[in-house]
Amino acid sequence: MTFRNALTLNINGSEHEVFIEPHWTLLDVLRREIGLTGTKENCIEAECGVCTVLLDGKAVCSCILLAMQAAGRSITTIEGLGTPDALDPLQVAFLKHGAVQCGYCIPGMILTAKSFLAEHPGTPTRHEIREAISGTLCRCTGYQKIIDAIADAGAEGAQAAS
Repeated sequence: MTFRNALTLNINGSEHEVFIEPHWTLLDVLRREIGLTGTKENCIEAECGVCTVLLDGKAVCSCILLAMQAAGRSITTIEGLGTPDALDPLQVAFLKHGAVQCGYCIPGMILTAKSFLAEHPGTPTRHEIREAISGTLCRCTGYQKIIDAIADAGAEGAQAAS
């Protein structure tokens, strides 16, 4: 017999009640219990960044965070960032710059960039952007288009704020 705990999570602005085993990670719950598969599964060791979500606005690797640690906090996945009719400015910038290749790393990359730009408003340097996304691995683009997209979104945000 498996012992499961009731857990209520605030995901993308909606409350979700799930029954989980204490050792389940947030990644397990998002993908298998809630059905939000935009958060990718890969290394399960917080080495690749594809499982990144926002927890209270900060980028975290959901593969090493126990789901129970997210109780009472705000979780944002790529599915909660924009809508098909109203994309987030970062999503628009990634499309504009051709930064999306296979798409596997992109949800984690965009959420990492979202957290970074929120913490560093204005126009970040390319070095700062490279450092910020260094925890998310991409095998397709060589990073330049991703850096261009983040720089563009940062500049757009800076212009909108002024």
